[in-house]
Amino acid sequence: MAEYNLTTPLSEEDTRKLKAGDIVLLTGTIYTARDAAHARLVKLLENGEEFPFSIEGSVIYFVGPTPPKPGDPIGSAGPTTSYRMDSYSPTMLKFGSRGMIGKGGRSQEVKDACKEHGGIYFGATGGAGALLGKQIKSAKVIAYEELGPEAVRELTVENFPVTVVNDTFGGDLYQIGREQFEVKD
Repeated sequence: MAEYNLTTPLSEEDTRKLKAGDIVLLTGTIYTARDAAHARLVKLLENGEEFPFSIEGSVIYFVGPTPPKPGDPIGSAGPTTSYRMDSYSPTMLKFGSRGMIGKGGRSQEVKDACKEHGGIYFGATGGAGALLGKQIKSAKVIAYEELGPEAVRELTVENFPVTVVNDTFGGDLYQIGREQFEVKD
């Protein structure tokens, strides 16, 4: 396992060197979207309509942040369970997104799309939303404000800590972890 400092947008060269278990500190711009926003975003892509941000090399954080305290750009910003985005993530990767941040396992279809399109699924630490929020330097709603916490936001992050869960080689950190502790006959 290695450690990397990467700046967004991510290139295919960036993602193809990462392996399940690697630690990454992300700096730059990432975008938030949960299931309701993903449904709308995928429809835009499939219809060739204008997208609210440049999808090429983008990293999407599955989060619904809490309101900020006065003077803070964002409140608690912990990851949400990722499987709810499984039906949308392959399309996002196909159109150029390079990374997803969430918690929990992903479907085989998402893992296959990561291999095919050079995408990475990063895990962020669940239960550490207040600490993760400290790595977010600015936040602004850029689409679907009516969705409240689930609106699409543009976040500027600095040294945002994530772990590679699914890599471009088919590696799955959750499976690797289980295999280390399985009793062998």
